[in-house]
Amino acid sequence: MKAYEADMRHLIDNYIQAEDPRQISPFGDLSLIELIVKSGIADAINAMPGGIKGSKQAVAETIENNVRQKIIKDHLTDPAFFEEMSTLLSAVIKERKDNAISYEEYLKKIADLASKVQAGKTSATPDSLKTPAQRALYNNLNKNEELALDIHRKILEVMPDGWRGNEPRENMIKAGIYDILKTLTK
Repeated sequence: MKAYEADMRHLIDNYIQAEDPRQISPFGDLSLIELIVKSGIADAINAMPGGIKGSKQAVAETIENNVRQKIIKDHLTDPAFFEEMSTLLSAVIKERKDNAISYEEYLKKIADLASKVQAGKTSATPDSLKTPAQRALYNNLNKNEELALDIHRKILEVMPDGWRGNEPRENMIKAGIYDILKTLTK
């Protein structure tokens, strides 16, 4: 192949050309889930390539795969919440595959699920939980709002700079959390 490299380069340079990219959709930088949340499911479907939006099954599988990918990607940030969302997604997929719901009803359910996954919270999440860290604590502490807020405040109080990966500093945070938790057992 080495002997033909210069000739192949000459052919590629002289006979193959690429045009500048053109924007197909005004939603180019948004993920499918963000597009569903911001503009609605109908616009998201219309922004899909022609080969996909022509088939209801292809549209459904594309949306499901994008929601599942987001759940898997963010699962470690809030395991309890994303496990719940994964269960809901599996239930919606099962209903669609069993033809238990109409396509329009399926689209409503999957759009609602996509907005929950994108926001990282449900409508049942208390308004006092402002940050993703507070919501993660709440979801993983059996939905105990007061305990989640107490632990969050304590972590912010005792957290030293550069604590990640530094075992003694991480232990300071663990001790702060332990102080909160030991008061619960009394």
